Amino acid sequence: MSGPGAAAAALPAPNTAALRADLDAVLAKGAPGAMARIDDGGTVHTAARGLADLATHRAISSSDRFRIGSVTKTFSTVVLLQLADAHRLDLDASVDHYLPGLLPDRGITVRHVLSHRSGLHDYTDELFSDSVAGFESVRDKVFTYRQLVNLSLREPRTNAPGAAYSYSNTNFVVAGMLIEKLTGHSVRTEYENRIFKPLRLTDTFYVHPATTVPGRHAHGYLTPDRSGAALVDATDQTVSWAQSAGAIISSTRDLNTFLSALARGQLTSAAQLKQMEHWERVNATTAYGLGFRRRTLSCGAQVYGHTGAVQGYYTYAFTTKDGRRSLTALANTSNNGAVLTALGRTLEAAFCGSRG
Repeated sequence: MSGPGAAAAALPAPNTAALRADLDAVLAKGAPGAMARIDDGGTVHTAARGLADLATHRAISSSDRFRIGSVTKTFSTVVLLQLADAHRLDLDASVDHYLPGLLPDRGITVRHVLSHRSGLHDYTDELFSDSVAGFESVRDKVFTYRQLVNLSLREPRTNAPGAAYSYSNTNFVVAGMLIEKLTGHSVRTEYENRIFKPLRLTDTFYVHPATTVPGRHAHGYLTPDRSGAALVDATDQTVSWAQSAGAIISSTRDLNTFLSALARGQLTSAAQLKQMEHWERVNATTAYGLGFRRRTLSCGAQVYGHTGAVQGYYTYAFTTKDGRRSLTALANTSNNGAVLTALGRTLEAAFCGSRG
């Protein structure tokens, strides 16, 4: 591929001093801890600042596991694209063809769902209008996929199918339903057999509806809406409100491995990877494909991956076009826009090097 920043070899070296400074800035904005890992053609750079657990004061480590939130969407997309490779799924077929009667419009295709162009309302807007009360109401709750879709369908659609990009977790609940309908297996089984095990992602799990994170992990802290209120430990939860849209647990090492393998064509055919890269402009620096984001950085580099937000955790996970250099960064808080912005600066340190 030609174009700005396509190959890691054309990029300056990662700026590890800037990376550490970025993590310090994340803490200054209110996160208990932050960490990052860069895998760069066999060279590994890690950084960690602050605490994994406010109760015990254990320091955070770049090897800690955490909830990855919407980075899960890329995993769900890969499973569906593998099914497309096996001629068991047509991206341009109506969702109704596979899940009759689920949605009110037969014009909504699988491609619309995976690109957030279905027009389906995001039910989480109502669930979490009050961050803490909303979270506590669902912390231990177990939803069916259909219950989540029905929450969406109570509200008007945002646009006609295919007319516009509008991010909605509902789309990837539908993706989970498609996976389970087409395979006859749970999404957990499909993630494990198609991605976790082949790539030896030993820190990566889908435990829904269990509430705990296996092994050594960073606690996640939800920032309340009320200024000055104490952080809420949100680590233990079913994440049933998200499931195939956001419930995977992983580590910085495993996410870098996953994204590098994806970019290198190890998980799908070249044709299906190209489908992921049919970009829809979101804003001046971001475009969305199929379960995949493209970010254009200040130095012109373009990187590919996803962001994640689930109660207690913010994640950035991106790689170069050739998969040679990957970054995953984590802050163990959420509902704090200043933290999210500061964490995003790690992309510049990882892929643009010196800030000049």
